[in-house]
Amino acid sequence: MNSFKNSISNNVKGGRVLLFFILSSIVYAVMIFVTIPKLFHYSNGMKILDIMPFGYSYQYVTQLFTDLGINGRSFYLNYQIPLDMVYPFLFGLSYFYIMAYFLQKIDQWKSPFLYLSFLPFIGALFDYFENIGTIVMLHNYPNSSHVAVQINSFFTISKSIFISIYFITLIMVLIIFGIKKVSKIINY
Repeated sequence: MNSFKNSISNNVKGGRVLLFFILSSIVYAVMIFVTIPKLFHYSNGMKILDIMPFGYSYQYVTQLFTDLGINGRSFYLNYQIPLDMVYPFLFGLSYFYIMAYFLQKIDQWKSPFLYLSFLPFIGALFDYFENIGTIVMLHNYPNSSHVAVQINSFFTISKSIFISIYFITLIMVLIIFGIKKVSKIINY
């Protein structure tokens, strides 16, 4: 386990952290400012499944896919989903590095807190499951099953839970980092 921690520690450098954060932010910005608004247009303002943290019902999915129409469903499959297949990996890696970086800065890298760094990967895994489920439902439309929607909704909710826990944890780590920085300045 120590060699694993050392291997990660050697790769958690400010430049690498920044690089992966920038890459994931670029992909996220394209989704937020380009593909998702385009899907809102196709769906007459209905939210797409990816951005519904509390899940969705069979009726909602059916209405969304109906309102998207052929062009909207095609856009979802050919533009939004491919971007969202790249984003979870970049998100998981960049936010893993961010947490690991700040855990090193507060001298908690060797503690069990290291495992908190893996929360973005768990969220990313559920994001992949969600994407695969969405692809299946789009291909099966209008014959998607209630069970498929329930399973996919579970993946969406799970993704949201793990990502929320991660960000709450990151905020706490950043507060500790800030307190340590301020106390170091005061004690100088």
